[in-house]
Amino acid sequence: MIDPSRYGPWAVIAGGSEGVGASFAHQLADAGLNLVLLARKPGPLEETAEAVRAKGVEVRTLAVDLVDPDSVKRIQEATSDLEVGLLVYNAGANTYGHEFVTGDLDRFRNVVDLNITAQMALVQLFGAPMKERRRGGLLLVGSLAGFMGASQISVYAAVKSFCRVFAEGLWLEMADYDVDVLEFILGVTRTPAMERAGLNFDIPGMQVSEPDDVARQALSQLSEGPVQIAAGNERLVEIRSGHDRSALLRAALEKTRNLLPPPSE
Repeated sequence: MIDPSRYGPWAVIAGGSEGVGASFAHQLADAGLNLVLLARKPGPLEETAEAVRAKGVEVRTLAVDLVDPDSVKRIQEATSDLEVGLLVYNAGANTYGHEFVTGDLDRFRNVVDLNITAQMALVQLFGAPMKERRRGGLLLVGSLAGFMGASQISVYAAVKSFCRVFAEGLWLEMADYDVDVLEFILGVTRTPAMERAGLNFDIPGMQVSEPDDVARQALSQLSEGPVQIAAGNERLVEIRSGHDRSALLRAALEKTRNLLPPPSE
């Protein structure tokens, strides 16, 4: 699935401690890539690292909050001696949901910094050497939220839209240098983060993906960018891309109210 001679010898996974990130770690280790795992929480990070080391690869960990101003410098220092052939940016969970005009502007900025500012910095940090070597991969994990505005998560939906368009332009820029770029779009996925957010996975007919499945699909389609959709969510993307935006937004709002717990004040 993943060729270490093209995407190795090291891969960096931002958001690599649990859920889809942990699935990426295990599957890349199975392919023989050494790993640098980045995440905020040291406990889950070290648990995943130990499990992956058992597969016979080298693993470095760095407990880092990507919204901190010095985070990229710390990552650069921790990887300066490595040849990184693959970046997986899986750190874009929503950290704050609230009506925008009465919300906390600093917390909204954190959503922007995590999904846009830090992602751009890491893509540039690892993408430039990939361009020089004329090989590598940039796998950016996106969200269905980026296809439509949504109440209470208006900033998150907006940044995810930015990330998709950014990936498309990056794909064009890197194509002549044999660096693969893929924005892989997740729908509802049974991850610890989504469970902590209180999502209702039991709505009849709702598509719920499993972390191992979406990680496997994303890695298998890395060379098929710029955008791929987690299996089962293709029709939702078509619907959310329609032209009658007011009707689409109202219909989606009703479905979201069933999926998420009531917003806190």
